Amino acid sequence: MSDLAHIRLVVPEIDEDELREVQAVLASGYLTQGPKVAEFERLVAERVGTRYAFATTSATTALHLALVAMGISAGDEVLVADFTFPATANVVVQQGATPVLVDVDSSTFTMDPKDLEGKITTRSRVLIPVHAFGLSADMDPILEIARAHGLRVLEDAACAIAATYYDRPVGSLGTAGCFSFHPRKAITTGEGGMITTDDDALAERIALLRSHGGVRTGNRFRFEAAGFNYRLSDILAAVGVAQLRKLDRILERKRELAAEYTRRLHGLEGVATPVDPAWHGHVYQSYVLMIDEAINRDRLIGAMRERGIETTLGTYALHAEPFFTRTYGYRPGDLPGSYASYRRSLTLPLYPSMTDADIDRIVDSLSCALASSPGTTR
Repeated sequence: MSDLAHIRLVVPEIDEDELREVQAVLASGYLTQGPKVAEFERLVAERVGTRYAFATTSATTALHLALVAMGISAGDEVLVADFTFPATANVVVQQGATPVLVDVDSSTFTMDPKDLEGKITTRSRVLIPVHAFGLSADMDPILEIARAHGLRVLEDAACAIAATYYDRPVGSLGTAGCFSFHPRKAITTGEGGMITTDDDALAERIALLRSHGGVRTGNRFRFEAAGFNYRLSDILAAVGVAQLRKLDRILERKRELAAEYTRRLHGLEGVATPVDPAWHGHVYQSYVLMIDEAINRDRLIGAMRERGIETTLGTYALHAEPFFTRTYGYRPGDLPGSYASYRRSLTLPLYPSMTDADIDRIVDSLSCALASSPGTTR
């Protein structure tokens, strides 16, 4: 590798603002879930456009808590977009329910409504579309299918804070939405998540279950359910409050960088840039290419690493992972859109402090790696 600086996949936008917010919480002595969590929840609810928002320890616990609150249990089926991080389906398994994996459109990486409709049975209870890499799934046909079959829709919006679908915020489109504030997301609390909803009964159940199933009465709790400790701390919420103030600026810069990537990569043989579907609203949590079938994507990742640039796959085709093949009888390739996306997607670095010179270097390195690196073809 040359002496050039290493370009990381993601660098969060953290400055004195976050430090001041955290210092104020530490000085207050109120460190667990408290007033700063309430402020963070209010700000996210306002941004998403829902009446309720509940901060959690992660997007995974947000998804799990939402499913528990919806009453999902053994014997139920939950339809899950297959091209996603395993957490989306793991929470279904943890409830004793069956994840039914649904193929995706490999141009958008999101749930294919045609494949979805064919997989609904009398045991189906919930649909989980995933807003992949900051792009909303095609929600209108998904919501129409859900209404026709009396199913709830739980949006996995982990990567998609502030993304929209025909100008409607994700996280407000279905029964509930779940967000992540992991460091790879547009804004971060280190670890943390959020559930958003307009459903009064669901909100009441989430509030109960998030904190051990207890209801405070006077000077004690009355425990009404076997709940969880999925509460976010005020320390992490303080980081989130500061991050939200930066969100619009972060997204504007990421969109500028994504547009520059697309301009620079136009015409480069062997790659397809992200699509801009009719509903628009992409926030580019990640900039994900599709690499031609003839190119070995994993070797390409290695070739980019040798040039000092961190890249990675898009995400996983769950049906091809050992647990899902062993437990549910899937075979790699059963869901062709997802499998192609898993094998051919490539994520490039994208974060607001990147410079145009960084983009130049990444694109030039990718072009050279595609053209001259030994062993990049299958």
